[in-house]
Amino acid sequence: MGKMRENPRYNVISMRISDEERLHLENIMEKTDRSISDLMREAMDYLAASYDRKDYQRKAA
Repeated sequence: MGKMRENPRYNVISMRISDEERLHLENIMEKTDRSISDLMREAMDYLAASYDRKDYQRKAA
């Protein structure tokens, strides 16, 4: 039986990428010692923060 996790992740998202994009991700994985899932989560957080800043700037104008 598997380990019980504090924050289990049940949702799976897949996407198609080119060979060039895959190589780019693999290079980043080697340099950072992180998984593709970790890199995608970080990218998603970065994009969310970026959109939040743009929305804030739009409302302030």
